[in-house]
Amino acid sequence: MRTKIVAGNWKMNKNLDETEALLSELSAKLPDTHAEVIVAPTFLNLVAAQTSLQSSAIKVAAQNMHFAESGAYTGEISADMLLNIEVDTVIIGHSERRSLFGETDDLLAKKTKTALDKGMTVIFCFGEELEDRKSGNHFAVVESQLKNALFDLDNSAWNNIVLAYEPVWAIGTGETASPEQAQEMHAFIRKTIAEAYSTSIAEEVSILYGGSVKPSNAVEIFSKPDVDGGLIGGASLKADDFTAIIKAI
Repeated sequence: MRTKIVAGNWKMNKNLDETEALLSELSAKLPDTHAEVIVAPTFLNLVAAQTSLQSSAIKVAAQNMHFAESGAYTGEISADMLLNIEVDTVIIGHSERRSLFGETDDLLAKKTKTALDKGMTVIFCFGEELEDRKSGNHFAVVESQLKNALFDLDNSAWNNIVLAYEPVWAIGTGETASPEQAQEMHAFIRKTIAEAYSTSIAEEVSILYGGSVKPSNAVEIFSKPDVDGGLIGGASLKADDFTAIIKAI
């Protein structure tokens, strides 16, 4: 049975005091759930988050990492640095890393391989832009992103991969992705993996939806058979909203 996951990507939000306050509130309000709950604060507050959540079921993830073990990469963070503070899950390929920082499929493939070689879990993000959706090229774009970054991996690597589909066109554009569109793409993703690897691998990988999930739409989105949870942005910064989304799964 696939793992249900609700992950909160905090992006460049929350200072130390705000981080500790939000985590305290989340821990107190965390509902009973069979889902895995993850939060990804800024690098600066990962240690504080780990300390705050010692007695909580909530896991901590990093928002990014470099592919090199060490070296002259000013401002970067390595897998070993994350593992040293017991953070073993990392988000790779977020749409903002791709669009704002120019991260390519080749670079993301290197990051993913390093993380997996280190025994980490990768939440791998991908998804099409608005022009791709309007031109009807969305399936081809998603297939290309998956193949270029992940399809050289061994079968066993998929035990440590979580996929997060982000329809970039539905985030902050005024456009809306329906639960049916989410299901359609998730089913396509699973079919693509089955064709490249096997049906069993495709059926076992968790695929999260990252298109502006909110308390008002979470139940309907999560009810779709190929949607295994969500990668949550803004709603994860408010304890009541995030816990409502966790309850929805």
